[in-house]
Amino acid sequence: MRVDINKEELKNMFIAVSEKIISSEDFLTEIDLKIGDGDHGTGMALGFKNVKEQLEILKPDYAEDVFKTIGTTMLDTMGGASGVLFGTVFISGILNRNPSEKLTVFDLSEIFTKSLKVLKNRGKAEVGDKTMVDAFEPAVKALEDSAIKGKDMKESLKEAAGKSKEGMEYTKTIQAKFGRAKSYGEKSIGLQDAGATSIWLIFQEMSDWADNNL
Repeated sequence: MRVDINKEELKNMFIAVSEKIISSEDFLTEIDLKIGDGDHGTGMALGFKNVKEQLEILKPDYAEDVFKTIGTTMLDTMGGASGVLFGTVFISGILNRNPSEKLTVFDLSEIFTKSLKVLKNRGKAEVGDKTMVDAFEPAVKALEDSAIKGKDMKESLKEAAGKSKEGMEYTKTIQAKFGRAKSYGEKSIGLQDAGATSIWLIFQEMSDWADNNL
């Protein structure tokens, strides 16, 4: 029963996440074309292609180096709102942390809880606004709950992925309040949010990788 993940495993897990997002480009584009600008899939794939390249050559001293590499690469290469928001997800949670060579479930929970807070302050979105927050906040709360209950890494990430998916599905039932999707009004009901879908894909791949490798 593993309750932690070391720096090399974390790096490999996010290489797998990168590959998942890259392969989901058309899927994300199709979703975004319905109520967005249609560029979410292209932007995410571009960002994670660069992330994958950087991670493959990274020799991390600490687990936090993996998060820093992901966040800074997305900020530098994606551009637009998605680059800032997804960069925030990965980089803001590790600021002022004491670096370590491995992360526990509690550490992951702490990192993502902090990044969720920064994300919400920056983007001003809450659950119910049909954004990535609808998938991210339930995943973070699931990690917090798993840490409190002492669940292992596999089970914790599985719970987070499941709650993230529920949040993504929830976006189909609500009206958009941000971005171009807002202009669709009630017509946005029935369609899922692309950002929330990307968050779900990230947590689902984290879970799948842990299930096969930890």
